[in-house]
Amino acid sequence: MRSTCMRALRHKPLILPGVILWVIAAGFGFLKLARFENAPGEATAAPAQWPQSSEIRRDASRPTLVIILHPQCACSRAAVGELAIIMSQAEGRADAHALFFRPAGVGKEWVQNDLWGDASSIPGVHVRIDDQGKEARLFHATASGAVVLYDRDGRLIFEGGITPSRSHSGDNAGRSAIVALLDGGRPERSRTFVFGCSLLDSRTLAGDSK
Repeated sequence: MRSTCMRALRHKPLILPGVILWVIAAGFGFLKLARFENAPGEATAAPAQWPQSSEIRRDASRPTLVIILHPQCACSRAAVGELAIIMSQAEGRADAHALFFRPAGVGKEWVQNDLWGDASSIPGVHVRIDDQGKEARLFHATASGAVVLYDRDGRLIFEGGITPSRSHSGDNAGRSAIVALLDGGRPERSRTFVFGCSLLDSRTLAGDSK
């Protein structure tokens, strides 16, 4: 009994530093994850007027909403969920277009996945492939989940994201602003951060396309 206790005591000094190191490593990991979830994409400014070279036919009778999505980004799923909420509350007061980014060298199956199906199932949303980000560049979008809303005269009235953080759904300033604008109100904010994967990260694209 005594020898067993002595052995346990001898090992205690080794256990405590290990526990401390584990706590530090876990804390660092959680901090890194929190920073990633709350890190917005690159801030850009969308055109003040609807780009005339866009292949999207703007509806002159109601506002037009465009959302740019990366089909392989986990953050895109939350954005599509928020889009569904917006469209259900809009009740036909907006013409919406979901553009799925497709880089060069990948097939349609890379784009037309289950997320494509989710977006296609939202009433009032037109879904299309954005080859090599042509439309994304016209609207100056660099991150998945970027949304622009133009009024009936083609003037920009909102730009930004519609999720509270990366891969998370819930009440957020972007969704509230768009719904308010479609209701004829004047929201406190007309621009929000976009939380989503970069459309320009060639390393991410190469990894996802395999």
